[in-house]
Amino acid sequence: MPILLLYTGYMASKRLLSLDALRGFDMLLIAGGGAFIYDLKGVTPFPWVDTMANQLTHPAWNGFTFYDFIFPLFLFIAGVSLSFSLKNAAARGVDKNTLYKKAFKRFLILFLLGILDKNIPLDIFHPGSIRYGTVLSRIGFATLITTFLYLNLSGKKRVIWVAAMLIGYCAALFLVPVPGYGAGDLSFEGNLVGWFDRTFMPGRLLQKTYDENALLTQLPAHCLTVLGAAAGDWLQKSQHENRKVLGLLSVGAGAIIIGLLWSKLLPINKHLWSSSFIMLTAGMAFIFLAVFYWFIDIKGWKKWTFFFKVIGMNAIVIYLAYRFIDFNHTSKLLFEGYYKYAPEACHPALNSLGALALVWVMMYILYRNKMFVKI
Repeated sequence: MPILLLYTGYMASKRLLSLDALRGFDMLLIAGGGAFIYDLKGVTPFPWVDTMANQLTHPAWNGFTFYDFIFPLFLFIAGVSLSFSLKNAAARGVDKNTLYKKAFKRFLILFLLGILDKNIPLDIFHPGSIRYGTVLSRIGFATLITTFLYLNLSGKKRVIWVAAMLIGYCAALFLVPVPGYGAGDLSFEGNLVGWFDRTFMPGRLLQKTYDENALLTQLPAHCLTVLGAAAGDWLQKSQHENRKVLGLLSVGAGAIIIGLLWSKLLPINKHLWSSSFIMLTAGMAFIFLAVFYWFIDIKGWKKWTFFFKVIGMNAIVIYLAYRFIDFNHTSKLLFEGYYKYAPEACHPALNSLGALALVWVMMYILYRNKMFVKI
């Protein structure tokens, strides 16, 4: 019998395999796949491996690498799932108040799990040392706001909401003066986000002078989930499948162009979740969704997705498991006796590969036993 505990979204009656596979691809890079590739840097004679490895680390401030895309993609996917689940709930006659309560409960659970994740061992007697801005709380907030918008605004009005949020956020960064720095300072020390966090955010800030998952950056970040819900609506329309794919590709390309043009004014910056960063990553997410949907749900090329599906259907488990279980240590205990005969420079990558294998096996056991953690 399936165990239904926690999951970041409602279960839709008809699951999109492409969505599970895309979520699994996203989580794979968090669950050891990214570490494995990064550890290959300088080990192989292939320049393209080093190029890939360089894409799996975050820039110090302005700029963009593929690793910056991982979290925005998850926020976008959460919105796609939310669209399917809310439509399914409406079809079953579930009233709005019930959906609001579920969304708030999900936010509260994710907020508490986020505090546990980022603050263990948790010192509840010193709240000033607790970090409150977390990845999980951001997901909870984004799905909560998107739920309210989805149930009360048309698709067109939600797009206008996104535009207003991103333009307003951009204007605030340039026009609101920061004490000691003035208006329009986008430096690490003088930006509006940092001042806002230092002034209004309780507890510990990740980057000391600001926290990229704290208060002000919630405004642009939740737009990715709102846009993901729009993509989900598009996929549920009664129209030719190829037209759906072309629509996603067109929107994605347009968003990327807007993001790149916007970056001439406001640099692409994940730390600030700049408006140009949101548009760039949203465009990429639309295109990734289109490609996965075309290959898997339209062309029917499904066998290769199993590896990703196993991970994607238990995303919250794999995220928290990496926090509480030292897979790298276990990999060293189990596999060092084998890989120690390889060149020493290869040892970190081989150990990371072993850790990834252990994670996948754990997810596979849960999958085979139909144990899915859900919120």
